[in-house]
Amino acid sequence: MRSFAVDDPRGFLAQFPSGAIFDEVQRVPDLLSYLQGVVDETATMGNFILTGSQQPALAAQVSQSLAGRVGRVELLPLSGAELLQANRLSTNLETMLWTGGFPAIFDRDVAPTDWLVNYTATYVERDVRQLLSVRDQEVFVKFTRAVAARSAQLLNNAALGSDVDVSAQTVRAWISILQATYVVALLRPHATNATSKLVKAPEVVMLDSGLMCSLLGITHPEQLVVHPLRGSVFETWGIAELMKAFMNAGRQPDLGYLRDQHGNEIDCVVRMPEGLVPVAFKAGRTYSAD
Repeated sequence: MRSFAVDDPRGFLAQFPSGAIFDEVQRVPDLLSYLQGVVDETATMGNFILTGSQQPALAAQVSQSLAGRVGRVELLPLSGAELLQANRLSTNLETMLWTGGFPAIFDRDVAPTDWLVNYTATYVERDVRQLLSVRDQEVFVKFTRAVAARSAQLLNNAALGSDVDVSAQTVRAWISILQATYVVALLRPHATNATSKLVKAPEVVMLDSGLMCSLLGITHPEQLVVHPLRGSVFETWGIAELMKAFMNAGRQPDLGYLRDQHGNEIDCVVRMPEGLVPVAFKAGRTYSAD
């Protein structure tokens, strides 16, 4: 089918007068130019769904060939609400955090640890090598683990670079790759008028708590009960859930955080039409008034 699409794109598209779903469409980039003609000729919206796991390549090709003709939807791993609706959300907090939300884990009988380890390997081999020349894949994986250990914390390029023996410039480039491939997001500080005493560096947040646990070497949910990064894993999950709520509604996440130079902080600030909603994440089961 791919060869058909490459060799005879008009003949290939003629098979689908009522539309179709094209997966991994970035592997046949020239097809999009011919698809533009079909879309313009039929003037019917929603006939074609284009999906691809390599978002940067797909976005670039779509924006060049189909500008003004597409609606873009970004999908993160499954949200807690989606898993709950499908009756697949664990009622155990540690199991839920450790499993994460990648669909393939729920689609077949596979241990989350096994799938996530292989996902990391294939992600580096497939996506990273095509997006950036990473000479030493082991160093990049080590870097990704270091990022996971700092999830829901301030991004410090110098400290990250020191951990894996790469320059701060390389850290910035690699963080951009993790962002572009939806492994992490950057949570920007909420802007206020009194900015002089506020921390202005972004926070780095993993977008899947299961992948974070895998990168941290957490092989069983029970380890999370007393793990020193339990709070960070929970906060990571919570911020990612807020982002999913926005994106699944077709809106860009409008989140930030607040922290001053004395250590006072609000974990997440959600900007809503009604005003700001401050959120604190606490993994403990006992409420603390402070």
